[in-house]
Amino acid sequence: MFDFWYGTTDLAIYGFLIRAAIVYIYVFILIKVLGQRSMTTMNPIDFLFGVVIGDVVGEPLADGEAPMAGPLSAAAFIGGVHLFLSYIALKLPRFRRVIEDEPIILIEQGKILTDELKKAKVTVESLLMDLRLNSSINLTEIDYAVLEANGQISVIKKSRYDTVTKNDMGQSATNKGYPTVLIQDGRYIHGNISKVATIEWVNAQIKQNGYEDVKDVFLMTMDGTGQMYFSGKGKN
Repeated sequence: MFDFWYGTTDLAIYGFLIRAAIVYIYVFILIKVLGQRSMTTMNPIDFLFGVVIGDVVGEPLADGEAPMAGPLSAAAFIGGVHLFLSYIALKLPRFRRVIEDEPIILIEQGKILTDELKKAKVTVESLLMDLRLNSSINLTEIDYAVLEANGQISVIKKSRYDTVTKNDMGQSATNKGYPTVLIQDGRYIHGNISKVATIEWVNAQIKQNGYEDVKDVFLMTMDGTGQMYFSGKGKN
């Protein structure tokens, strides 16, 4: 009855399915407990944790004879170690420098630091690509470029090349706020609609924007100023 937990030489397919569900839920809970970070903000200790956990909990999914208790216990222990190291890194700056990479300045006051490029193992082509992704095509406009701990390059332009804002011109500007999704893939998002409008009002906006029905709308959003965005399905 509990072959899926203890393991057996001829574990049935349903046993592997149960194991997969257990591992998925277990890892999901483990990540929630430890705290989540996006893939772009992973530091070396996060990457190491992910690799080790994947290897440990993956064994019972590949080997029907392997019991579940051992790998799950090992995963919990590794999670505890990871949580402890993360806590120590928050409290001790010196220890944080050991497990997290320090930002590296690649361009300083408009000058490319070739030694730092070699240290970071960043080629000129890669640097130029990242600058283009930051809308910094003209190198003469760049004051600083920094390779951050997550592997991305941030760019600080020279002050005279900063974009002029309404605040710089002495004009007031209304905060747009966060766009609220009202319709997604042809379906009302009732929880969001109830906060800003009614279904009747949304339907009226659908008609005014040239759509016959909510099913014709792929995405509808509205920001804090009332500005709406529509995207229809197919060729609409």
